[in-house]
Amino acid sequence: MSSEIPFCEAARTLVRRPEVAVPAKSCDTHAHVFGRHEHFPFTPNRTYTPPEASLEQYLELHQMLGIERGVLVQPSVYGTDNSLHLQALRQLREWGYDYRGVCVVAPEVSSTELKELHEAGFRGVRMNLLFRGGLQWNDVLGLADRIADLGWHLQFLINVSDCDDIMDRVAELPVPVVFDHMGHMPATLGTDQSGFRKLLRLLAGNRAWVKLSGSYRVTLQDEYPYPDVEEIARALVAANANRCVWGSDWPHPHFSGLMPDDTDLLEDLAVWVPDEEARKRILVSNPVRLYGFDD
Repeated sequence: MSSEIPFCEAARTLVRRPEVAVPAKSCDTHAHVFGRHEHFPFTPNRTYTPPEASLEQYLELHQMLGIERGVLVQPSVYGTDNSLHLQALRQLREWGYDYRGVCVVAPEVSSTELKELHEAGFRGVRMNLLFRGGLQWNDVLGLADRIADLGWHLQFLINVSDCDDIMDRVAELPVPVVFDHMGHMPATLGTDQSGFRKLLRLLAGNRAWVKLSGSYRVTLQDEYPYPDVEEIARALVAANANRCVWGSDWPHPHFSGLMPDDTDLLEDLAVWVPDEEARKRILVSNPVRLYGFDD
């Protein structure tokens, strides 16, 4: 491995039970697992090298938090090789858990592979548009057409504050679009930033979804708490609470700051969404609609 590729710190292992009520069938819609490096090799042109983060560790976290469902999102270090999360979802099903996945595929992915992924529980394709120069908009359109009949969505890793052209074209897509990490915009730009306002309009018009996740990635604070994120999160919920879901982003890869506490991240939801019924929709019923969980 190249010494120029930074190694990631492992997630915290000591997690306390949350003090806020976590309703039954709550869902963590954004997390990753990382296998043993010799069994699941990383792509050479990655931007980070994560430590192992096992499926068993992920389940232990959920048991402590009171989370019963989850969504595994393909991380960039594996490129379009979804075999680790494919194996994980099959294992979870054997163990009696109800989890889903979001994959990364090439525009020319075969229908056979899409069918295999769907049968395992994948329900979306993640598209990394945070760094330009890779995917073109025609690739986005092509994949959207391919997955529409499956009932899947596209998940965008994008900074909404510097992608006005993409934000203007989201409504033309034939599938739902989910925005990672509250739009991945620095919180200091505020809720009046033009790209963020476009995100709010997409939410209000039922044209998009957003993950209330990654607060530690968009804050300007060096450590918890992240008060500058509260206005951003509240604005998203106010735009359309029925289009918001929550995610831990465990085990927090490619992050060089102070490792967040997953219980803090879950309890922040009570600060952003004081209404208990709205929180229940965000944790339970909204993921049912987006990922096809059983009621």
